[in-house]
Amino acid sequence: MDATAKYFLKFQADWINDESDLILVEKSRQIGMSFSTAYKIVRMTAKRGARLDSWVASRDEAQAKFFLEDCKAWAKLLQIAAEDLGEMVIEKDKDLSAFVLRFANGLCIYSLSSNPDAFAGKRGNVVLDEFALHKDQRQVYKVAKAVTQWGGQLMVISTHRGEGSVFYEFIKSATENGNPMGWSHHKVTIQDAVEQGLAEKINQKKGSNLSREQFLTKIRSECLDEEQWDQEYCCIPSSDATAFIDYQLIVAAQTTNIMKDVEYLRQCGNPLYLAMDIARTTHLSVIGIGEKIGDVLWDRMRLVLLKKTFTEQEDILYPLLGLPNVKRACMDNTGLGMQLVERAKEKFGYKVEPITFSGPVKEALAFPLRAAFEDKKLRIDNDQALRADIRGIKKTVTAANNIRFEGESADGHCDRFWELAMRWHAAGIKTEMGACVA
Repeated sequence: MDATAKYFLKFQADWINDESDLILVEKSRQIGMSFSTAYKIVRMTAKRGARLDSWVASRDEAQAKFFLEDCKAWAKLLQIAAEDLGEMVIEKDKDLSAFVLRFANGLCIYSLSSNPDAFAGKRGNVVLDEFALHKDQRQVYKVAKAVTQWGGQLMVISTHRGEGSVFYEFIKSATENGNPMGWSHHKVTIQDAVEQGLAEKINQKKGSNLSREQFLTKIRSECLDEEQWDQEYCCIPSSDATAFIDYQLIVAAQTTNIMKDVEYLRQCGNPLYLAMDIARTTHLSVIGIGEKIGDVLWDRMRLVLLKKTFTEQEDILYPLLGLPNVKRACMDNTGLGMQLVERAKEKFGYKVEPITFSGPVKEALAFPLRAAFEDKKLRIDNDQALRADIRGIKKTVTAANNIRFEGESADGHCDRFWELAMRWHAAGIKTEMGACVA
């Protein structure tokens, strides 16, 4: 049943064959760790004499479903009898469910989205996949660790998400502070994986013929910025020392499958708020719409426009301003944007509010937006470009003791951040810092 030599690279085989009680894996993205993890869990759960179920917590429901599909594929390839039980309720009173694969020995793999309550009262092996992306890492770990108290492995796997995560605490503890918890630590950068044959594996899968150097160059060129390359591929966590908004605040606000089309917005019964950061040639124009549900503002639409004439931008903007539940629209009235904003205000009147950027205005927009992240009053799309723009904003203090906000991302001046900040201002939701005032 041991297929490690045939199917896996050395770093994958080392991980699969590690039988330690506590295993910690910091890794590059897209190196086949989920694929090898699925094999490891199938082998552990289905083998003769096994006595423990396996519980796999992914960052969201979609990833949980994908993981179980990988497990099914391995069971089929290894000719292991397995029954897909689909999505099953595991805690009725808490409305918790999992995707379940049952083997002939009666044991199951339960694949579920991150929720500490799902582990309560369970026993078995546990995988916390992409742990740094989980929204309540500390509580998830506390409850998951108890699952293995009477046997089983606890496996924590992730790429980094800044230095403020519990995952980063574990890495520091294991590598710099004497490893008091007793982790078996694996670290695999993209360079490590390529040295062991990853590029050749991907060439075989895709029918391509890139050299190892070409493969690495291609991946690096596709990153939005140096921070993405370091953190996503090189196992170097992003420092929060200079960033205005911490990674964990962004991760906590991210949600999948929340962006909507125009038809949804047209029929929406909740208030909608629009913002537009305006550019013409070099940088981006960004139009965003949020839906206010209670005191939380949800991302619903974000349009990124490059090198569109003002007439073309108006053709896109005006139908959105005309949506019946758009209550307020804050628009960038700085420089070239002045004409577009003036014409929009003539057509749509009171709902259009010009925002002329200056040092004090940027400060009045940025701090309430950060407070909104801290107060968990934002739900944003899980989008790498948006995350890069938010992370790209830096707060500096001049010699004259004035606060300045500056930022660069791969495709502009963090335009998505300023669109989001204006939209939060448009919604006017109270935070601990008070109303959004610019």
